[in-house]
Amino acid sequence: MSGLRAFARARETGILLALVLVVVVTTVKNPSFVFSGDGWRDLLLTPSILVLVAIGQAIVIITRSVDLSVSSVLGLSAYLTGRLFLDVPGIPIILVFLIGLVFGGALGLINGALVAFARVPALVITLGTLYAYRGINVVWAGSNRINASDLPKDFLALGTGSILGIPILAIIALVALVIAGWYMRNIRSGRELYAIGSDPDAANLYGLRVTRRIISAFIVSGALAGLAGVLYAARYGTVNSQAGTGFELDAVGAAVIGGVAIVGGSGTVWGAAIGAVLLLTINRALPILGVPDFWQRAVVGVLIIGAIVLDRLLALRQSRRLVEARDDTNV
Repeated sequence: MSGLRAFARARETGILLALVLVVVVTTVKNPSFVFSGDGWRDLLLTPSILVLVAIGQAIVIITRSVDLSVSSVLGLSAYLTGRLFLDVPGIPIILVFLIGLVFGGALGLINGALVAFARVPALVITLGTLYAYRGINVVWAGSNRINASDLPKDFLALGTGSILGIPILAIIALVALVIAGWYMRNIRSGRELYAIGSDPDAANLYGLRVTRRIISAFIVSGALAGLAGVLYAARYGTVNSQAGTGFELDAVGAAVIGGVAIVGGSGTVWGAAIGAVLLLTINRALPILGVPDFWQRAVVGVLIIGAIVLDRLLALRQSRRLVEARDDTNV
């Protein structure tokens, strides 16, 4: 009973109910939105890449930082993936995945080191690396692009294939989500990220390895963006220097909508993942419901603003409760 009560009160439950409501209303309007082979497949497949990026973004935001470079990391990793298949014929697909993870993690390490040691706000650092990494991609790719014909069929099959009706990309995203969720909940270093985001000064005084944890959060964010880049290449087949543009805002929006406090210290990767699914499901649903493109963007903006306001109201409410409890104790 206590578990059911906790589930009902969780922020993620409200986001999940909103997602179900959007799906139900849209399905009533157009049953093929879900009740067709492509409808069900797209419902799971479309958000998969964003889910991976949103998980890493959530981990960084929980530490009271933000990673705006994820879209450029994704784009660079996607182009690197294509170049590996072109320049190293016969390279094993699993090795390409590992290279994408390591490459993305290395770019995340640069972000984390600059934030941790330069003592410059993450917003400024990652805004700079957003443009720096994208510039490297533009110089590297130039006017060239990777085409589906350049990639192995087995690799492209990962982007469109399914297992028991569930897209492979969705399975990969779910595995990453389960691992990240378990780590943040059960491993001490994962729980310490919440303490750092809640009060960095207190975390330092308590003896937590703040610098190491912040760098680790950025490495994870970069690695997941790198993995997302590999899957982007598999999903779309065509990769150019602008691949992944805009993912940084979608990832931040997904995390915030999913209940991750923008000021750090609270939220879950599960909420960020649900937020990513809700965000892209809304983008697919609103045209079916006849909503003009302008209002589609406005709805997403309202969701983000509403989530931030709600976080602030909940924080103030919790603060009042703590003050009242302290006063009652003193009496």
